[in-house]
Amino acid sequence: MSELAKQTWPEAQELLGPETVALVPIGSTEPHGPHLPLDTDVTIATAQTLRAAALLEAKGVKAVILPAVPYGVTHWTHGFAGTVTLRPGTLWSLLEDIVESLEEAGVRHVVLSNGHLEPGHIEVLRGMPLDYQEKKKGSAQVIFPDNTRRRWAETLGEEFKGGDCHAGRYESSIILKADPGGVREEKRVALEPVEIGLVERIRDGAKSFQECGADQAYCGAPAEATADEGEGHIEQLANMLVTSIEEAWPELFEAIA
Repeated sequence: MSELAKQTWPEAQELLGPETVALVPIGSTEPHGPHLPLDTDVTIATAQTLRAAALLEAKGVKAVILPAVPYGVTHWTHGFAGTVTLRPGTLWSLLEDIVESLEEAGVRHVVLSNGHLEPGHIEVLRGMPLDYQEKKKGSAQVIFPDNTRRRWAETLGEEFKGGDCHAGRYESSIILKADPGGVREEKRVALEPVEIGLVERIRDGAKSFQECGADQAYCGAPAEATADEGEGHIEQLANMLVTSIEEAWPELFEAIA
């Protein structure tokens, strides 16, 4: 497993090529309750990417991890200090530029590894790979394994499936495992569960956590989180990435077999 940013340019030249899978972690900088840091989604994306890269290399597939994208479409935390958002078109163009740069270096397999769940953000990540393939037939291929799809959501626990998981048990568990020093533990264990019916509120047109009554920028049950559960979620997310890669590009694995 290799991190692109830690390579020299001659090392990068050796690393990047048509058989390499480039993994792009994508997160956000936004509030996650009074107990988790603003880079929570970046930490989640990085943790699942690191584990996926290790699994790929155990299968003999060369993987390279790009520096994490720390910003996304982040309108739902409007009104809370620390929110930094991109416009959807800005995120789209940023990701397209990253893919084009990798393509110029010879990479033909790019994976968007996402940790931020806002609907407008997900919409960009779903659309950009499809548009890229349509515009540039025969060039680098891009996939977005989407854990909000039912197939994957059902593997990530009841809170995740219900939607009330922003800085709740699901995300807090992952941060307890991946970045325990970042958790304000005294605050976390004292937080009461907050149920806002997020999926239904989105369908009804809600646009922010404040509008939904999540006045501390969290929902779900963060006090119930454990590092062991977080480890399991990271493993499931990594398996989602690896399975999606196997399904999209079986030739990478067949060549090894």
